[in-house]
Amino acid sequence: MQEPLKVASIQSDLVWENPKKNRKQLSEKIKSIKEDVDVIVLPEMFSTGFTMNASKVAEPMDGDTVSWMQKKAMKTRAAIVGSLIITEDTRFYNRLIFVEPSGALLYYDKRHTFTLANEHKVYTAGNKKLIIDYKGWKICPLICYDLRFPVWSRNVEEYDILLYVANWPKPRIQAWDILLKARAIENMCYCIGVNRVGTDEAQNEYCGHSAVYDILGNAITPLKPNREHIEIVTLEKKHIHFYRTKLQFLSDRDHFSLD
Repeated sequence: MQEPLKVASIQSDLVWENPKKNRKQLSEKIKSIKEDVDVIVLPEMFSTGFTMNASKVAEPMDGDTVSWMQKKAMKTRAAIVGSLIITEDTRFYNRLIFVEPSGALLYYDKRHTFTLANEHKVYTAGNKKLIIDYKGWKICPLICYDLRFPVWSRNVEEYDILLYVANWPKPRIQAWDILLKARAIENMCYCIGVNRVGTDEAQNEYCGHSAVYDILGNAITPLKPNREHIEIVTLEKKHIHFYRTKLQFLSDRDHFSLD
């Protein structure tokens, strides 16, 4: 049976539009993790906060923040994952980057840009789903607003983990809680959601509620609202195998494809 996967979720406040300060404070949080973990998860736009001032803070793929992620992954011997603002070919992307301990990286561009905040006017939406094969685990990483769109996250790849990084605001946190649980149940997978805390420059308040749900929708981490927190959880492949074999719900899913 496949080895367990140990995941550390960092629920953090973020410094507005200041990658250097955010890298510094997140470095300290990562350093505080004393046990060996396989994956370290950071929030959405972890280097800047959820800003539409992309031209001010965007970085290239060979910029300081991606380099920082690679160094941290190699030093901790854990994969580092989170999203940041990337500029490429005169366009801006809200890009999730997954860096392996070797320094190799994969990325996913947010498909559902948040129109309520005019994200669609600033950032180019992605159109490719990413499935990561890491230590024998298949991980599907998505970003914040993607959570509201179950067809995009639909488990047709037999992935084991659905992972959301977010800047999900407090007024709609009930939707975050409910939809994370729903995504776990309908896709018969672990579902991880990592959200930030604090208040940003636009006076949006964030209360965290980072969580991990098992294949039946049970919360396996306690909610730690309104404060910075690092949660470490061990995921077991045997849990997925047992319930998928017993219940076989994925076998009865509808068959269709997205245009």
